[in-house]
Amino acid sequence: MAVKQSILLRTRIAFLAVFLFSTAIVVKLVYIQFMQGDRWEKVAEETGLMYRPIKATRGNIYADDGSLLATSLPFYRVAMDPCIVDEATFQEQIGALSHRLASFYKDKSAATYRQLICNARQAKRRYLLLNKRQINYPEKKAMSCWPIFCQGRWRGGVLFEKLEQRFMPFQNLAARTIGFVNANEYGAGLEYSFNQDLRGVAGSALYQKTVGGNWKAIYDGSFTRPVHGHDLETTLDINLQDVAHHSLLKALTTSEAAYGCAVVMEVATGEIKALVNLSRIESGQYKERYNYALGGQGTTEPGSTFKLVSMLALLEETSLSLTDTVDTGDGRFRFYDRIMKDVKIGGHGELTLQEVFEKSSNVGMARLIDATFGASPQKFIDYVRKLNFAQPIGLQIAGAGVPLIQTPKSPGWSGVTLPWMAIGYGLKITPLHTLTLYNAVANGGKMVQPIIIKSIKHAHQPVRSFEGGVLNKKICSEATLEKLKTMLEGVVERGNARRFRHGFYKIAGKSGTANKVVDGSYTNDTYTSFVGYFPVESPRYSCIVVMDSPKGYAWHFGASVATVVKDIADKIAAKDLAARDFIAIEADALLPGIFPLIKAGYRSDLLRLCAALNIPHKQDQEAVWVRSSANGDNIVWKEIGPMGPDIMPNVLGMTLKDALFLLENCGLKVSAQGRKSGRVKSQSLLPGHKLQNSHAVSLKID
Repeated sequence: MAVKQSILLRTRIAFLAVFLFSTAIVVKLVYIQFMQGDRWEKVAEETGLMYRPIKATRGNIYADDGSLLATSLPFYRVAMDPCIVDEATFQEQIGALSHRLASFYKDKSAATYRQLICNARQAKRRYLLLNKRQINYPEKKAMSCWPIFCQGRWRGGVLFEKLEQRFMPFQNLAARTIGFVNANEYGAGLEYSFNQDLRGVAGSALYQKTVGGNWKAIYDGSFTRPVHGHDLETTLDINLQDVAHHSLLKALTTSEAAYGCAVVMEVATGEIKALVNLSRIESGQYKERYNYALGGQGTTEPGSTFKLVSMLALLEETSLSLTDTVDTGDGRFRFYDRIMKDVKIGGHGELTLQEVFEKSSNVGMARLIDATFGASPQKFIDYVRKLNFAQPIGLQIAGAGVPLIQTPKSPGWSGVTLPWMAIGYGLKITPLHTLTLYNAVANGGKMVQPIIIKSIKHAHQPVRSFEGGVLNKKICSEATLEKLKTMLEGVVERGNARRFRHGFYKIAGKSGTANKVVDGSYTNDTYTSFVGYFPVESPRYSCIVVMDSPKGYAWHFGASVATVVKDIADKIAAKDLAARDFIAIEADALLPGIFPLIKAGYRSDLLRLCAALNIPHKQDQEAVWVRSSANGDNIVWKEIGPMGPDIMPNVLGMTLKDALFLLENCGLKVSAQGRKSGRVKSQSLLPGHKLQNSHAVSLKID
């Protein structure tokens, strides 16, 4: 019995000792971890051991067709552990390696490199940075075949330390839209806005500090592999971006403007197809430095492009028609203590509502708004808010500018605020706000949310997808919408921008000019713009172009900026091949009404047709392929236009048989839609377009 108790006592003592020892270990671990953690981390740093993060490969940014807009390219620094290679190989090949290093880097002699490596080997240094210069992947691949290096990391001791640099293949094209992220995780554009998705998840590894102050990884089994970042698929069309960039650059260079921006949006979807922002730098060149289309610095008084808002509110609030008139007098009108002026000296006199908009009469617009909303200005502000002008536009890029819209309760509101707001003064909005409204008119009154990112992908698999939401299902009544469209078409057909009307398709839009404020006073410097959509019959794109402080009298008016929009539209039409939807082309020169079957075609056939139907006709000039025009009671035949083996002919109005014959002889691949017995209503390549062997053309037959 005594023996049993003795054994039990000893067992209990042993268990107690183990328990106390285990408790002491746990207590010590907790004490070291939480009470002395900072101290031992500092000691670890001093002794040269430290866990350090390994950056993940950043995701790519793509255009809508898969073109690469931004990617991370690998670069390397070359180091080595000179103690790994065996003595026989080292002595045999160190001379050849030294000559290769000297020849490649050209900063030290072969003898210097040899001495550097031999000294490190003798001192048993396990890490030697051979050169701080970074090399690319092809250079790394070539170096891997050099003496000693060809034996790899574990036998030759070569270390290629990977570093990544962000690269944009199209350089300045969309550079600000793509943006950047700096070492402090601050930046701009898509790189910054989607940094969480692009940067991935960092890994970690144990590093040792070497004698030279550098760090090398120690592969002790604690290595955590990084997870690569997601890719962004944008809505940008790199071809349209290029078109808009160079059209705007040409105008800015000519006018020496301080900056300019251009935005091209797809009407139905709200997808941004081109976003250009160019600032003038000290050298006189233009670079992408700031997003004026969206950012706070681009939030300015819009000028006359805002008159579309005023007209919408006026037509919704009253029963006025486009033929009703207002007296603008001599172009000067007093509102309380301030005089409003029209640009035209002497004024326009009496104008219809249509003419007020087409001629951009400040007096006419302000008088109409003041008469309608002067007693209740908040009603006008409510229309402005309904059109989403009171909040940031919400594009998927950080840093959107906040609009400034005064209300009757604002401290600065007075009797002159409303009439001046009616013509685009006394408020501040971004160009993208203006474009979104005009896009809604083109889109049948439906205001869509602009978007620039379509999806986020990982290894080509969708992670998240985006679609443009609806900001306003219907911005106004159908009757008002039709009147607004008529006025916008009239600006280009008969109004301030009539010089830039096109013979093949119609552009609808409005120009804007606002004098700039400097130190609280308006100056002669102007903020000019033109915004519109095209083609009018079936709007595909909307576009806004803005130029700040252009030099030269002609550029001081928004109507001149219409040339940039027209240039963009022309180039888009020329690039819009059969694989895309149509840019509808109007056959303006076709004979209307009385001769429906005689429009264009083979001259001999048409002459026989006129003779058979006893229709008077004259031949203006000798030509094989002709087009009809009316001259009194006669038809006059004229040549269809420039023709040649590398020139796109004008086949509008021709029968399908004639059009096929002419186009296929030019080496074009032709596809047709519509009634085979009809005539060509539109063609996907503009007449006079320079042809290439690979070109295809699509025809619509009506």
